[in-house]
Amino acid sequence: QVYLAESGGGLVQTGGSLRLACAASGHTFSSNAMGWFRQAPGKGREFVAAINWNGGTTYYADSVKGRFTISRDNAKNTVYLQMNSLLSEDTAVYYCALNRRTPWGASGDHNVYDYWGQGTQVTVSS
Repeated sequence: QVYLAESGGGLVQTGGSLRLACAASGHTFSSNAMGWFRQAPGKGREFVAAINWNGGTTYYADSVKGRFTISRDNAKNTVYLQMNSLLSEDTAVYYCALNRRTPWGASGDHNVYDYWGQGTQVTVSS
């Protein structure tokens, strides 16, 4: 059983920062790629960022490039999403996900992610 648990969400003002964390258990974390997705009210799931198994490759959605940074600490079985210069458009539930199919890559395709966390709410005030 793979278990992913997000934390770090909250309410911030426009221009503020948050760091999300996703702790993984029940699998060999270091052998898999990880990703972050988000879902805003009334919207579909949107790719945010991804990182391969050793952190050597990252990939970001155009909407967050230059503002968000994904990283991982395999010794702690944790992936992070540092979010800076937050905008109201960033308001969403953020989910981490595990990709065991293409661990060498950093994919924005939700279909390659088989395991998902419960989500953490990020709200950016206007």
